[in-house]
Amino acid sequence: MKNTYFARKEDFTDTRWRIVDADGQVLGKLAVKIANTLRGKDKPTFTAHVDTGDSVIVINASKIKLTGKKINDKIYYHHTGYIGHLKSATASEMLEKHPERVVEMAVSGMLPKNKMRKQFMNKLKVYAGAEHPHVAQTPATLEIN
Repeated sequence: MKNTYFARKEDFTDTRWRIVDADGQVLGKLAVKIANTLRGKDKPTFTAHVDTGDSVIVINASKIKLTGKKINDKIYYHHTGYIGHLKSATASEMLEKHPERVVEMAVSGMLPKNKMRKQFMNKLKVYAGAEHPHVAQTPATLEIN
C-alpha cells in the first residue's frame, strides 16, 4: 500500500512566474488554463487545500476574443453599495473601458468559491497592453492551445 502525498505550505514558498499573451485568444479557454495554473493543477504535487500554483501575468487583455454574440449580449453587473445602484455594462463596453476586469472576472469565476480564491487572485496580474513591470521575475511563457 502506497502513501498518499499531501503538499505542505512550507514546501511552496517560491513560485514561478508565467506569462500569457491574450492576443486573439478565446476568453473561456484562456481563463480555464490560467485558473488551473494558479491552482497548480498542472503539477504532479497538486493538493487541493494548499496553494501550489504559479503566478500568472496576462498581457494584451484588450485584444481578447469572445465567441458568438457574447460581445453584445454578455452583461457584467456590479453594485455600488447604495440602494438601487445596480450598474450594468456589456462586454464590448467593458473591453473598451476596463479590459483587465473581463479577464479577472472570468478567471475568478473558474476558481473554487472558498477562502483560497483571494490567494489565487493575488497571484494574477492582468495588463491591457503588451507592457508589464514584471520583467525582473523572468516569466516563462505559458502556451494556450
